[in-house]
Amino acid sequence: MNSAVSFFYFLSFLTILSAVMVVVSRNPIHSVLYLILTFFTLSGHYILLNAQFLAAVNIIVYAGAIMVLFLFVIMFLNMKQDQEEAKTNLTKIAATIVGGTVFVILFGAYRKTAIEPFNPQTYDSQVGMIENLGHMLFREYLLPFELASILLLVAMVGAVLLGKREIGERHF
Repeated sequence: MNSAVSFFYFLSFLTILSAVMVVVSRNPIHSVLYLILTFFTLSGHYILLNAQFLAAVNIIVYAGAIMVLFLFVIMFLNMKQDQEEAKTNLTKIAATIVGGTVFVILFGAYRKTAIEPFNPQTYDSQVGMIENLGHMLFREYLLPFELASILLLVAMVGAVLLGKREIGERHF
């Protein structure tokens, strides 16, 4: 077996294992750390797909900034309360139904997917490079790109306003 194929299977196994551990882990800090591992293994998949820029952005933005934000939110929450009491049987049943529905939809989409065989004459090695990504973002997808930037700006302003202390508020 080719070393790239075996590395792909290893990364896939590690990605699925760490993603399952995100959901199964009872400690929220451990869950965030498993999510960081998931993002790093997904960056490995991007590198295998010759999308080095997406791999670097995934590590910088998701594994860096978003995970620090998640950790801050978890630290701000009062985790001393017993979380098991909040999980009723109704929420467990609803989560099982939603998870099963998502699995059925993904399995149906997978069955209808047709994978084209590799053709070396039509292969473009520059697919995931920065220049092509920039052309795609700023030509074909300019409006969604700008709307996403406005959404991020509004979220940042909202986070600042939520974190702002009021006059006379006690500091803990």
